[in-house]
Amino acid sequence: MKRRGEIDHTAFLSRVNFLLLVVLLGMTAAYFTWSESLLVTRIIKVIGRLSVTVGVYFIFRMIEKRGAISSFKWENTYSPLLYAFYLALGFISILWSTDKGYSLLQWFMDFESLVFAFYFMRCFMLLENYFPNNKIRFYNLLGNTAFALLLVFVVGMFIDPDTFFRMTHGGEEARLGGFIMNPNELGMLCGVGVSCLIFDIYRKNNRVWTIIKIGILIYAVIMTGSRSSTIGILLIAFFHIRQSSNVKLKLLMYAGAIAAVPIAVQTILIKENGGGVEEVMSMTGRLPFWTALINEGFPKEPLFGFGFMRIAYTDTFQSVHTYAGHMTHNTFLQVLMNLGIVGFTLALFQMIFTLKGFFNNPDEEKKLMLLGILIPVIINSFTEFGIFGETNYGILFYQLLIFSISMTKAKHQTRIEKLYLQKRRPDLVPQIA
Repeated sequence: MKRRGEIDHTAFLSRVNFLLLVVLLGMTAAYFTWSESLLVTRIIKVIGRLSVTVGVYFIFRMIEKRGAISSFKWENTYSPLLYAFYLALGFISILWSTDKGYSLLQWFMDFESLVFAFYFMRCFMLLENYFPNNKIRFYNLLGNTAFALLLVFVVGMFIDPDTFFRMTHGGEEARLGGFIMNPNELGMLCGVGVSCLIFDIYRKNNRVWTIIKIGILIYAVIMTGSRSSTIGILLIAFFHIRQSSNVKLKLLMYAGAIAAVPIAVQTILIKENGGGVEEVMSMTGRLPFWTALINEGFPKEPLFGFGFMRIAYTDTFQSVHTYAGHMTHNTFLQVLMNLGIVGFTLALFQMIFTLKGFFNNPDEEKKLMLLGILIPVIINSFTEFGIFGETNYGILFYQLLIFSISMTKAKHQTRIEKLYLQKRRPDLVPQIA
């Protein structure tokens, strides 16, 4: 029974939950290459991304109109501030970029996802502060987003294997992803989904269905053949085992982790037609490439780099000692090459202050959630595009994490704000008196 003056927001919150899932799903899906036609792909990416960014702003305004006040303050200010400096340097570097059009496009996409992340996390800030009993959870939305996208690939691999599988090692190995998404990036999305959905098990939210979803995501990881993602999921499992206080849940996770070891060994070390231990030790040929980048490429532009998301004067870095590549397959080396020592220092300290913000978060569940999401994203950053690399949804997830630790409700409200709440949200008046 409602108390006098209390407002029923159940239907409204259900609608907000659905809309937030739609925009997050749309934003993440916009990073995929859904058509082999370059023109169609660009139209989908531009229209899709801009539409969901506008959409999340209207969701934010919808929550405001329901009686929330959008005033907020910054916490852990060094993390967003240093990220702003990083983007500012990236924008300035267009002046000396070896391909100004490409650098500008990459910068614009990073900035656009930053705007999306800002309003998306502000929605959660308003929901947390002005609808305190709401059941909308960031990890639930992100986990379901990952599951929905991976389900398309798992179903697609049976219906249309030519589209959803990518042939590697001279056509001897098939990896889930096809032309639509790099298998390692797809594997990272699986890891993020598993990490998020585990929290649904903690809060006993339809556990059987959640376990089925996690099982499908783990199967998808195996089919991607991604070594880094397999390692990431194992680390996520042990991370949750270590912090869990539920003995039965611990035993279940230990059993799952032990059962996954043979699969991990097969995927990481043996990997039929994949080169075995020798290939692992060379990081699939990345180590010689990284060595050549540092020894031959970096000394040419050590201070400010080649320009945002550029690693050479030409479209690809070429060396007689390794293969040619247009990106570094390591996000930290990528920022060193495109923004030099100055940009690398900014990115390094930005990440340090972000991690510090995670560990200092007083909300234990939120701290564990943020670190759980960060594990697969960071692991992916050591071998693929990563959080400071060419545009990908790993950057979006990292931006969401930055805002999740840096925005909070302003402690003091003005008399006008209190009067506004008294009129629109009488159920919250006792809490602000």
